[in-house]
Amino acid sequence: MAGSSHGHTPAAWTGVTIAFIGFCVSGAFMVMAQPAGFWAGLGVVVLGGVVGWVMRGMGLGQPKDAHNALVEQQREPASVKS
Repeated sequence: MAGSSHGHTPAAWTGVTIAFIGFCVSGAFMVMAQPAGFWAGLGVVVLGGVVGWVMRGMGLGQPKDAHNALVEQQREPASVKS
């Protein structure tokens, strides 16, 4: 995946960072036995996905055809055994 720049976009970094913070908040409140904080943390996780999706829609994500073009470029032709 390193050759395809998978996830190396502002949309991906922002969405994952927000979701990670929500995961940490949710985990901390779960340990403290506070259900309201746990659910609030899960809400932040969902918010991270929404923010990443919106940023991708604004053009800050990887274009759809960029991955397919790179895969086709790197693919080696099959050899025929005789």
